[in-house]
Amino acid sequence: MNKSVLVIFVVLLAVIAVACGGDAGTSKELNLFAWSEYVPQELLDNFTKKTGIQVNYVEYGSNEELIDVVRGGDSGYDLAIPSDYAVSILIRENLLEEIDLVEVPNFRNIGHEFKNPAFDPGNHYSIPYQWGTSCLVVDTGRVAREITSWADLWAPEFAGKVVLLDDDREVLSMVLSVLGYNPSSTVPAELEAAKAKLQELMPNVGLIDSDSPKTALLAGQVWLGMTWSGEATLAHNENPAIQYVFPEEGCSVWFDNLVILRNAPHQDAALAFINYVLSPEASILITREFPYSTPNTAALDLLKKEDPEFYANYLGFPATNPSSNDMARLRLMVDIGDAGDLLWNRVWTEVMGGE
Repeated sequence: MNKSVLVIFVVLLAVIAVACGGDAGTSKELNLFAWSEYVPQELLDNFTKKTGIQVNYVEYGSNEELIDVVRGGDSGYDLAIPSDYAVSILIRENLLEEIDLVEVPNFRNIGHEFKNPAFDPGNHYSIPYQWGTSCLVVDTGRVAREITSWADLWAPEFAGKVVLLDDDREVLSMVLSVLGYNPSSTVPAELEAAKAKLQELMPNVGLIDSDSPKTALLAGQVWLGMTWSGEATLAHNENPAIQYVFPEEGCSVWFDNLVILRNAPHQDAALAFINYVLSPEASILITREFPYSTPNTAALDLLKKEDPEFYANYLGFPATNPSSNDMARLRLMVDIGDAGDLLWNRVWTEVMGGE
């Protein structure tokens, strides 16, 4: 091959690589945009040691925050971990790259029941990371009576002692269910009723926090309220009096997923990270540090073998292993559309602003 032909060949390879989002297997950096307190540092460090790829982890506090950033374009992020309905929105708006499952052989470790979800048939754009619920948490050492319903939060005896997640979808869904409405309603009159009902609750609310609601629970600053299942598990591990309750009105179940953002600058690194996370050894690091429920059956098998006590606790606590009766009370959030998003955001902003 003469020198001029060789030069042309190399240039063509470079052009093809750029068109494909970067040279396959050559990225040394990964920009991860994910929930706070959700990805173990040990996992990130181990991934870097194994691949040489440095992970830059930036946190967000809600799906809505993630969506707004991605909609802005050119975020520079490669990978994110949105929930089910957020995945639907990102797919609809063409904000995700397709995932070639051939490049993710550890996908075989995901349980069959978690594959091919309604929000992404065929898993063309998303890979299961963790799943969980957002239900009632109660410190039974401070709350004498049995709590079985979201409606109990409005009791005057709990003034200043209720915690809520800083998440409009979760909180307004809860209030709508207390009123007997569709938890995903976009009917203006029903949202106005939910606004009034939430305003009635605010004197009881001592904290609104999605990052670490367990901290206030353990300190006794708040006694009961709404939290993520993983936060409830961590709190229960430190104080067994803190219990997790599936309320009579029902509560939400969610499925968080790894996705590659549109025009991600390091798509090869994103695929490598996804495959690494799905290995049993990496996945149990997530379950140990942030004990939500795992869709990774191979990781559960490894956990049972390596740490029988942790495995037994995982199976024995309803936040991580809901019973069939508990599961019957769960509801999946759905995409409420742009008009619905605007309506919900307005109601939430007005309540939080004291209007």
